[in-house]
Amino acid sequence: MTDQPWNRGNDAGESDSPSPQSPGYPPPPYAQYPGPGAYPDPAAPFGRHPVTGQPLSDKSKTVAGLLQLLGLFGIAGIGRIYLGHTGLGVAQLLVGFVTCGLGAVVWGVVDALLILTDKVSDPLGRPLRDGT
Repeated sequence: MTDQPWNRGNDAGESDSPSPQSPGYPPPPYAQYPGPGAYPDPAAPFGRHPVTGQPLSDKSKTVAGLLQLLGLFGIAGIGRIYLGHTGLGVAQLLVGFVTCGLGAVVWGVVDALLILTDKVSDPLGRPLRDGT
C-alpha cells in the first residue's frame, strides 16, 4: 500500500492538510463578525450605533420626541423626564406654568426637534435608539 501525501501525518501526529491559518492562506481582508442577531452583545443589549459603535440606550427617541411635543399643548418636559433628565424636565414644566404655556410651546418644540434629530443622549451618554 502506498503512502498518500494527503493521508500522511507529520512527526507531531497532525495531518498535512492545509488549515485556514497556514501560510498558504492569506488572512481575510476585514474582521469577520457574526450576522445580525446571531450573538447578542451583553454590553449593548439594544444594539450599537451604526456610525460610532456606542451601545444604544434603552430609551426610544421616537417616544421621547412625541412626549416632548406635548409642549404644543403647554406641557413641556415629559419627554425629558422619560429620558431621565428630571431636573431639566421639571424646569420645563415650571417655565410652562409660569408663562401660561407660551414658554412650554417654544421650548418643548425646539427640544422635541433636538431629541428627534439625535442631538440628545440619555443621562449615561448613550445615543437614543430608534423605534419604540
